[in-house]
Amino acid sequence: MRSDLSGSEKAARVQRMFSRIAPRYDLMNRLMTAGQDVRWRKEIIRLARLQPGARLLDLGAGTGDIAREALRQQPECLSVAADFTLGMMLAGQPRNLRGLVWCAADALNLPYADATFDAVVSGFLLRNVADLPRAIAEQYRVLKPGGRWVALDTTPPPQKSLLSPFIRFHMRQVIPLLGQIITGERDAYVYLPTSSENFLSAETLAQAVASVGFEQVTFRRHLFGVVAIHQAVKPA
Repeated sequence: MRSDLSGSEKAARVQRMFSRIAPRYDLMNRLMTAGQDVRWRKEIIRLARLQPGARLLDLGAGTGDIAREALRQQPECLSVAADFTLGMMLAGQPRNLRGLVWCAADALNLPYADATFDAVVSGFLLRNVADLPRAIAEQYRVLKPGGRWVALDTTPPPQKSLLSPFIRFHMRQVIPLLGQIITGERDAYVYLPTSSENFLSAETLAQAVASVGFEQVTFRRHLFGVVAIHQAVKPA
C-alpha cells in the first residue's frame, strides 16, 4: 500500500482488502503465528480484568475472536464486536455466542457516548488506522474512568538480533506465499509485513498512548519481538 495515500484512501483500501481475505482470515492468522494468536487473545482478555456486568468493546473486531474470548472468560459481560468491514463481521457471525453484539463502527468516529465501556481492546487494528492519535483518543473517550485499554499489534522486527534475517525472510517471503496459496490474495499479505515494518516501535506506541492521557502504560513483546501487547488505564 502506497505511503502517499490520503486517510480516506487508506481506509477504503484497507476495507476492501479485509473484505477479500475475510473467509480465510482466521486460518491465515493461525498459520502465520503458529497458533500463538489464540494465546495472545486470551491474554488480552485476562488483562482487561472483566467483572460480571462489564461492558467490553472489541474494536476492529474482524471475525470477533477477542469478543468471543471475553464471553468465555466472563460470561456475564456484554461484549461488543465493532468493525468497519462488513465481510469480516459476516465471516464471524456463524460462531456467535450469547451476549455478543455486532456493530459497524469507524475507529476514528466511534458511535458511542463518552464513558460507555469498562474495557476497550483490539487486535491488529492500530497499524491499519488512517489517524492513529485520533483512534487512540476515541478509545479513551468511550472508556469509563478507571477502565482498562489493551491492544495487540505488530511492531517493527528487531534490527540487531541473530534471528532478524530469518524473521524478515518469513515476513517478506513466506507470509505472502502463504497468503497467495490460502486466500489467493498475495497483495494483502505483502501489505501486512510492510505495514508492520513501517509501524511505530513498541516504545513509541506506548508514548503515543500516554500522550492521550492514559496512565500505567506498559507493554510486553511476543514472537521474537514482532508482536506486542500494550495495556493502559484511564485515570479514575
